[in-house]
Amino acid sequence: MIKRCTFFLILGALFVSTNVEAQKLKGLLNKAKEVVSGEGGLSKDEIGNGLKEALNIGVGEAVDFLSVEDGYYKSPYKILMPTEAEKVMGKLRVVPGFSNIEADILEKINRAAEDAATKAKPIFISAIKQMTFKDAMNILMGEGDAATRYLEKSTYDQLYNEFKPVIIASLDKFKARETWRGAVKAHNKLPFVKKANPELDDYVAKQALVGMFGLVEKKEETIREDVGARPSPLLQKVFAQQDNKK
Repeated sequence: MIKRCTFFLILGALFVSTNVEAQKLKGLLNKAKEVVSGEGGLSKDEIGNGLKEALNIGVGEAVDFLSVEDGYYKSPYKILMPTEAEKVMGKLRVVPGFSNIEADILEKINRAAEDAATKAKPIFISAIKQMTFKDAMNILMGEGDAATRYLEKSTYDQLYNEFKPVIIASLDKFKARETWRGAVKAHNKLPFVKKANPELDDYVAKQALVGMFGLVEKKEETIREDVGARPSPLLQKVFAQQDNKK
């Protein structure tokens, strides 16, 4: 009886030991499979984390650049007056008190965009966190603006909804809407002119996003093309796969 108990105890111990080893082996095999299935020997985690790091760098630099004074106003991403406004300004330049109206409004709408840009970073970061491995691979091996287009598709509506109330508040802070409405009112009183729209907020919000995504695209291009713009070993390793495909 004692021998039989001893036999079963030994058998149980062997089963537990074998099961533990089997689990370890299974874990190693899964890890090996993950690495082998990755692009150029990269694991899924490396590819995903590398792309997320690149996007975080790109959007971080873009938002930081545009959200300071003159980020829009004195940069290639400056928001210009809408076509309709150009016509209004052309008529008003000869009206007393409105000779400098275009420059005044132009500065104010760009200041509003700079204010609104501060709202962009957390929205971008949330979209980056939700990126799947498939998204990452499509970005890594896709066109030169694939990351920007992914962010645009993932964030545009939310960014617009966040930007617009800030744009309105910022336009009002700088009295841009008041100034524009005064200009439009004066214009619309002129004989033989087509009545102009006195609202600016929708136009400014959309143009602010055009500038935002334009700069993000520029940052993406730099990381893709310039090895020196990849500060971490992970970024260098991940984008080396893209370089090898060229």
